[in-house]
Amino acid sequence: MYYIVESEKSFEQAATDLDAAVKRNGFGVLHVHDIGATLRGKGVEFANQCRVFEVCNPNQAAKVMATDMRLNMALPCRISVYTEGGKTHIGMIKPSGILSALSQDAGLKIIAQEVEEKTIRMVDEAK
Repeated sequence: MYYIVESEKSFEQAATDLDAAVKRNGFGVLHVHDIGATLRGKGVEFANQCRVFEVCNPNQAAKVMATDMRLNMALPCRISVYTEGGKTHIGMIKPSGILSALSQDAGLKIIAQEVEEKTIRMVDEAK
């Protein structure tokens, strides 16, 4: 259900490289949530770094919602760069797992697999 890689890069470099990989693969970065900074800014002790990238391919998203509008709640895809145990990780929950849990539509399985291949490529390129 998860796809997670460990990176030898610093947290900042992995985040920068993920941003570039997303764009190279025909997706856009809609927003980046800096969860670590947000928690610390609210006075919560949180030692790790964590940025969640919301990424989207508009054509694929439109196909998903044309099939079942309720699936807008599963969009956009999210890829995280985070630290744990002193190491940098890049990971995501696989789109095929999410959509198969929400719909049995055969067309959606194909779309989810296409998106999953691209998002895994992005993670691997940023590694």
